[in-house]
Amino acid sequence: MIVRPRPSALHLFFVRRGSIFPHIASKLLSITLLSCMVVGFYEYGWLQWLDQVSAPPFSLLGLALSVFLGFRNSACYDRWWEARKQWGELIIQARGLARESHALLPGDDNAGLRRQTIQRCIAFAHALAAHLRGQDGAAACAAWVGPDELTILRQRRNVPDTLLIWINQDLAQCVREQRISDVLYRGLEQRLDTLAASQAVCERIKSTPTPFAYTLLLHRTAWLFCMLLPFGLVSSLELLTPVLVTIIAYTFFGLDALGDELEEPFGLSDNDLPLSAMVRGIEIDLLESLGDTLPAPLQPQDYVLR
Repeated sequence: MIVRPRPSALHLFFVRRGSIFPHIASKLLSITLLSCMVVGFYEYGWLQWLDQVSAPPFSLLGLALSVFLGFRNSACYDRWWEARKQWGELIIQARGLARESHALLPGDDNAGLRRQTIQRCIAFAHALAAHLRGQDGAAACAAWVGPDELTILRQRRNVPDTLLIWINQDLAQCVREQRISDVLYRGLEQRLDTLAASQAVCERIKSTPTPFAYTLLLHRTAWLFCMLLPFGLVSSLELLTPVLVTIIAYTFFGLDALGDELEEPFGLSDNDLPLSAMVRGIEIDLLESLGDTLPAPLQPQDYVLR
């Protein structure tokens, strides 16, 4: 995610980091060269029949395309924002689980269980972030589980869910040993249920992209519109045609590319969610409840927070 002070009005035109321009530069270059060729042929008298082509049809097509692009970007942003809300809920529940572990499992006899529960909650956050990014979840949480547990986790398909199961089993054992009551156990279990629900929603977002046919239609329409636009404007703009066409192409291709990034909020693109930073925040909060040494929060690197 891009984290930077807002540049000045002049500096905004030269900002590269966080801009969508590098991702669409080749497309813009292609459209600009095509526009220059159309202008050249027109000036040499080879495309004089374009005087009969009017601009209003292109305006209507551009308006329709902008509406579709806006709708798609809105849908993609909803996915991004829903993912962020679920991670916000996950942070709340992780803090709540740590807080209630200290309150409901007091005393030196429960010190080991409290620490293990909180460390497994930290491991869950690390494993879930790796799971959503298509990385090795067991390796991501290796520092927070024992060697025997790590061996088991390497054999599991869903590492985050396994960690929640282990926490639940420990709490259920406390009930059987009458160290906590059924009512207190239910309160802690609700925290685990909410963590599991947040994981399920994130997995749904990751595994259910926007319909490919819809995305393909917008890609094709944007290309066709930008390629035909020079032919519709050259008779009225002449030498200024490449300038206006490039600006319009930047808008349409940029919105299209930005939608592609927002559609997958758990990736490593500049505009994706900073899962590593949020996991580090959970780690700091939970370790502080244990009185352990705290790691430093992750900071943006070149204005990008991962």
